[in-house]
Amino acid sequence: MATPHISAAEGDFAKTVLMPGDPLRAKLIAEKFLDDARLVNEVRGALGYTGKYKGKSVSVMASGMGVPSIGIYSYELFKFYGVENIIRIGTAGAVSSELKVRDIVMAMSAATDSNFAHQYGLPGTPAPAASFELLITAYECAKQMGINVKAGQIFTTDVFYSENDTLVQWQKMGVLAVEMECAALYLNAARLGKKALAICTVSDCPLTGESCSSDEREKSFTDMMKLGLECAASI
Repeated sequence: MATPHISAAEGDFAKTVLMPGDPLRAKLIAEKFLDDARLVNEVRGALGYTGKYKGKSVSVMASGMGVPSIGIYSYELFKFYGVENIIRIGTAGAVSSELKVRDIVMAMSAATDSNFAHQYGLPGTPAPAASFELLITAYECAKQMGINVKAGQIFTTDVFYSENDTLVQWQKMGVLAVEMECAALYLNAARLGKKALAICTVSDCPLTGESCSSDEREKSFTDMMKLGLECAASI
């Protein structure tokens, strides 16, 4: 059953997978929130676990950084392991002036500068979008949990250290935040007939210079983690 990047056996993954970028965040979620969690993948350090949350089987696995990495892992989970839902729980930089550090954003759609969709040979430009079922479920869970979230468009970029300051232009288009994975996840889900949602915590504000430490990013964004788990338990 193993793929080039995942060593798990058939049936090792639940139908719903939470996907942080950081392997240590995956480990933290498994140890802190899942019952009877077991390690099902550690190839290339992309730690994956399956356990129970409120009695329901849930998996969590790291995606790594960037479109190519999440593109590979989400494709293999969807295509070869029977995964139906992937909920990205990652970090993002605020683009909207209405956001601040630790705010939570749900990506309804993802603008992108990535060439990931070129592979499909489409006669136009696709619009990577979230599963409405996952989006509305997560939104209702957030209300019940008393967690304030903003839903809207985010921007998936291939470039972290950019020589061109384009975020103000994206801000004018109503983009809420910038990150590096969502568009590929949404495109894989669309192509394979699966469901995906990105829930991101604002870890920094590139336009103002405000930011969190790497340790804070790994360990302290628990509202996002709990929201993802509640969504997984509700579908």
